[in-house]
Order: sequence, then structure tokens, then C-alpha cells
Amino acid sequence: SKEEKMSWFLDLITNPFLLTSLSGWAVAQILKVIINGVVYKKWDIERLFGDGGMPSGHSATVSSLACITGLVYGANSFEFAFTLILAIIVCHDAVGVRLETGKQAKILNEMMKALDIIFSHEVAEVKLKEMVGHTHAQVLAGVALGVLDAIVVYNIFFI
Repeated sequence: SKEEKMSWFLDLITNPFLLTSLSGWAVAQILKVIINGVVYKKWDIERLFGDGGMPSGHSATVSSLACITGLVYGANSFEFAFTLILAIIVCHDAVGVRLETGKQAKILNEMMKALDIIFSHEVAEVKLKEMVGHTHAQVLAGVALGVLDAIVVYNIFFI
């Protein structure tokens, strides 16, 4: 029925776990644009949706979800354990595989530039994305931001 569909949508857009995760991501991405602008003296709105950079949006998103889940369900709950393991995997991946992928992309892009020069034409039209991972500091900043975000949202919705 129409009421059930509306109720489902209202539940979705007022879900504190979803709102916490999304707000953690949004704040991290906005800060990423600001920090990038201050550090590089270049305002790049594409950083709003880009990977890599300070702070880690991925880490902020999953950390805020794990933190709000722990605050609501308790540290001994299945829900908290599940979201904490998810957060650990995402954060580890950001400084592991994704950071190394970015380093490899940079090297491959340099190699393609050299080949373009050697052959006097563009060898391939592909430029690999270099900013895909995070440093430990960027991930830690994202985690701290996510925890802070969760505490703020928890105080709004649950206290």
C-alpha cells in the first residue's frame, strides 16, 4: 500500500545508522576539499567525490557506523562486532592494497609518458587514477572524524 511505501521511505531517511554513516562520509569529503585547497592552493570540487586524500572518507564512514552501533547496541553485541570487523577491513585495505595500487598507477603513468616520448605519439589514451589509497595519518584522521560524528549523532537521536 501507499502508506507502507511511505513508511519504508521515512524509516530509511531517518535511520540513525545510515544518517551517521552518510554524515561521516560527507564531513570527511568536505574537509578533503578544504584541506586540498589550503595545502595545494587549488580548489578542486572533484575532491568532494574522489578517493584518497586527507581525511579518509571510507574510514570516517565505517568508523562512524561501528561507533554508533556500539553506542546503541553495546560492545558485546553481534551488531557492533560485525560493524567493527567491517571497519577494520576497510581501513586496512585503504592503507594496504589501495595505497599500493595508487603507487603502481603513478609508476605506470610515468612509463606511458616515456613511451609516448620514445614513439613520438600517444601510445595509450588511458591515464590511471593515482589517488586511490590513504596514508596511516589519513586513515586515523578519518577514524577520529567518524567516532566524533557518531558521538554527535548519538546525542541528537538517542539522548
